[in-house]
Amino acid sequence: MTRILIVDDHAVVRLGLLQLLSSYDDFEVIGTATNGSAAVAMATADPPDIVLMDLAMPVMDGIEATKALVELFPGLPVIVLSTYEDPAMVKRVLAAGATGYLLKDVEPDALASGIRSAIEGGAPLSPRVAAQLIREGRTVDTLATLTPRERQILEHIAGGNSNKQIARLLGISEMTVKSHCGRLFHRLGVTDRTQAAVWATKNLHA
Repeated sequence: MTRILIVDDHAVVRLGLLQLLSSYDDFEVIGTATNGSAAVAMATADPPDIVLMDLAMPVMDGIEATKALVELFPGLPVIVLSTYEDPAMVKRVLAAGATGYLLKDVEPDALASGIRSAIEGGAPLSPRVAAQLIREGRTVDTLATLTPRERQILEHIAGGNSNKQIARLLGISEMTVKSHCGRLFHRLGVTDRTQAAVWATKNLHA
């Protein structure tokens, strides 16, 4: 069962998502928050498996909330669900640590598939947003999408360290390192540590 936290300042959206996601047997909505600050507090009290995050909200917006959540819970998937299609905004969100970006007019089954994909290490992106990025020639800079922790781990992978060694060096659990690696490999478009190390050598200090 995938435990989901919904974050949106519009009551109609929160209720709609709650009803929609509750209709799937493998989803459980554990809470809804009206702003980013409330989302961080709720996640701290009862950590979800994934977060659906709005962008424009009072108190703390979706970008700041995403940064905070990813720092608190490394490897936590955050899917932004927004009406904004601006490629520059998408880049900012991904740089903040978001796992994916879907538009609010997404079909119900496509949203469900995106959630499942993110849980498995994927990065769901709305086809329309992807098309915008391509049309404007503003592809997402892979380095810009990496969190500070992911860059640290990539540096250690390039240095030949194992997950166990990285966990000890960074003071985190081996399971957390493994989770980071799964997301990291997906972002880089590689399948193993050797390919990740080669990518890091070519791009981290270019």
